[in-house]
Amino acid sequence: MISMNETELTTLRHRFRRDAEQLLLDQDHDESPEVQQTEQTEQRPFSKINRHSVFWLSTSVAVTIYTDFFNILLHSDIINRWWLNVGLALLSLCLSLALFCILYLDWFRGISHYEQEYPALPAVTTAAFIAASCSLNMALWPLWSVLTPLILFTQFMGVVMLVSLF
Repeated sequence: MISMNETELTTLRHRFRRDAEQLLLDQDHDESPEVQQTEQTEQRPFSKINRHSVFWLSTSVAVTIYTDFFNILLHSDIINRWWLNVGLALLSLCLSLALFCILYLDWFRGISHYEQEYPALPAVTTAAFIAASCSLNMALWPLWSVLTPLILFTQFMGVVMLVSLF
């Protein structure tokens, strides 16, 4: 077994730290032009309109038109209204929390990492959204049965893609 005294260990630690810093500096300065070009292309901002968002937006519009979504929500007697109201209230809570985070915390107070300042916000918002999706599925199940989760998911993705365009 090798035994070292305290000064030898300190010297060894400093040497390794100095060598590691030198290696990191050398890597930054010795990058090939191909690596620099790759980094520049990776930093280029992505277009907001892509195939993925066009697909979800068009699918959501098609489902809305095909199922006559809003007219049925307003006038159908088959829908369980109590679960619909609970789901809409929980969705309103999610939207309120999102607006609180974006408008008040991020824009007004300048807190971009709001989950560190308010650690309960992501958990509460997630729980409210899961409860809202379950409530909406129960409310609309008598109408579309097995297709209800697919229709609601398509509508959700369409809204997400629409918001991502702004």
